[in-house]
Amino acid sequence: MPRKSTRLTFAVLATGAGVFAMLQSLIAPALPTVQHALHTSQSTATWVMTAYLLSASIFTPILGRAGDLIGKKRTLVSVLVVVALGCLLAALAPNIGVLIVARVVQGIGGALFPLSFGIIRDEFDASRVSGSISNLSAVIAAGGGVGIVAAGPIVSALDYRWLFWIPVAVVAVTTLIALRYVPESPNRAEGKVNWLGAGLLSAWLVALLLPLSQASVWGWGSVRVIGLFAAAVVLFALWLLAEARSRTPLIDLRVMRLPAVWTTNAAALLFGAGMYALWSFLPGFVQTPSSAGYGFGASVTASGLLMLPMLVAMFVSGILSGRLEPAVGAKSLLTTGAAFGAVALGMLALWHDVQWQVALVSGVFGLGIGLAFASMANLIVGSVPASQTGAATGMNANIRTIGGSIGAALTSVLVTGHLQPSGLPYESGYTHGFALLAALCLAAALAALLVPTRTRGLSGSLRAATDLSKDLSKTAESNPEPMASGPRG
Repeated sequence: MPRKSTRLTFAVLATGAGVFAMLQSLIAPALPTVQHALHTSQSTATWVMTAYLLSASIFTPILGRAGDLIGKKRTLVSVLVVVALGCLLAALAPNIGVLIVARVVQGIGGALFPLSFGIIRDEFDASRVSGSISNLSAVIAAGGGVGIVAAGPIVSALDYRWLFWIPVAVVAVTTLIALRYVPESPNRAEGKVNWLGAGLLSAWLVALLLPLSQASVWGWGSVRVIGLFAAAVVLFALWLLAEARSRTPLIDLRVMRLPAVWTTNAAALLFGAGMYALWSFLPGFVQTPSSAGYGFGASVTASGLLMLPMLVAMFVSGILSGRLEPAVGAKSLLTTGAAFGAVALGMLALWHDVQWQVALVSGVFGLGIGLAFASMANLIVGSVPASQTGAATGMNANIRTIGGSIGAALTSVLVTGHLQPSGLPYESGYTHGFALLAALCLAAALAALLVPTRTRGLSGSLRAATDLSKDLSKTAESNPEPMASGPRG
């Protein structure tokens, strides 16, 4: 059976992943509008974001692993159908409860990232894998930027429900094309989904991310926040034990311990903290009325336009990274991208008095996002066995999200900890927050320096990952008992 067009396959993957990335940020600028239209409180409206975050965090690695086991195309098409239904439900939602449920359904689309990377690895020639992954990463990064920029004009010209009607149409068409033209990947992992591991993974992620996202409402010293953090530690330990003992782990811990994987994930955690927190707080900064002593009193649309340089820069740098990676290496690109982020946030902490300064910072940070996103994906894909691509890239995306939650929570403490009599934050809260995010991005650059230098190019790394896969299989065959850190008892 002849292979389908890789260009069409890439277009389908880019559209699906790009729409999901857009949904991630599209609703954030419109939350006040949603709150007013559905007659709910601000704290309840924030669950529109929290529900999406938790759902994506849970389903991204689980369905990434499912794609490795039962087929990436089959899983991809199923996920696209679910995302379309979630968008349809959100567009028709009569109240905030239904909208939150719809966002949970949409969050399942987080699996589109690892599934897309896995299909590229399986279907494209080795010489094209690196460039294609870089291009897809650029689309994913740009999708988040499109959401921030497009939300204002869509809500102003139409209605907030069109933030979901438009994705319904796009995802529906993408699903039909994927069903017809995307080939089923030949590489399959052996075994089955480890449901105990999946349950424990879901439990500790919820126990960690929920208090991070709600601490500003519940209070950092509240019983709920402290109790959930304690539960997250216990559940994480149980998850590690369950995965180590399983013959078919959801996330193979031996793969996660590979030097290129854990160092890339460490950089992803720190860079994600800076990136997602900036996306969350920069619009609020520029929308603050100048009577507060800072800010520009910008509308949602105008604040989105100030983020436009970021959108353009991240797309361009993401595309260029695919051309640069064979020459300079993904490690250098990741280090440079994180360093760009640190420089941009440092500039923002010092210079934010006029709008062109914010636009310049936005562009510099966008360069960093494009380079970092593409290089992270290439480092993970090039370092793990083909049968682990979905789970490993899904976990990397999850770790970025966890970092984003941590960064947003820490910044929120600084920004909202002391308020003016008017109820607006002091300028110092923002400047201290931006300085903290600059330090986190700098730490990400230092973590990237620990990534092992790749000397053989991506194709060589893919062969090395294949060799590792064979070694793991031989280990499993020669040792029928699952690997564990201690006696089974």
